[in-house]
Amino acid sequence: MTEGLLFVFAEPGRVPEAEFHDWYDTEHAPARLTVPGIRTGYRYRALDGLRPTWLAWYELDLAALDGPEYQRIRRRGPREQSVVERLATLDRRVYELTDDAGERTNGPFVIVSVALSTTDEAGLDAWYREEHVPLLHAIPGWRRTRRYRRKAGTGPDLLALHEIDSTDLFELPAYRAATSTARRGSVMEKVTARERRVFGYHNTAGRT
Repeated sequence: MTEGLLFVFAEPGRVPEAEFHDWYDTEHAPARLTVPGIRTGYRYRALDGLRPTWLAWYELDLAALDGPEYQRIRRRGPREQSVVERLATLDRRVYELTDDAGERTNGPFVIVSVALSTTDEAGLDAWYREEHVPLLHAIPGWRRTRRYRRKAGTGPDLLALHEIDSTDLFELPAYRAATSTARRGSVMEKVTARERRVFGYHNTAGRT
């Protein structure tokens, strides 16, 4: 089994928010959770004031996305087609897990997603493993960091998905120290694309 992540940004656009949530929670997400190998999913709302406003992510075996069950549910019915045509954004990405640090969590945590492309992937990886993740995980309330490589979709090549207790952690001296080291500065000089987003838990996908 190859552990992966289906990661989808969405912005309702011309879809009224009530309709958007009804479609997602009663039709779109439940259909995905019927596919063998897609284990669970979560919905999050932006806390950073940026768009897209909504993030959904599903933990899965990557092979599930190639199976007939998944291909069947991707054939859109009339309602789904109507909603998708009116969305301002539907940004679908598929990632393969490369590293997992911290405790597995199931709570309504804040999610920080940082996506990067770099000209020195080995150096970025070494910095994460040797310095960045240990410093972050020394902060009480920093629960888990998973790192991924993009397999499909657009956007930066590498993703770090952090689960934390609260955005208050960003105000701590330990966080400022962890994100302002000399080594970080050297690594970031070789980064060619960067996205950083902060999201708060909305619901567990497929549950209303």
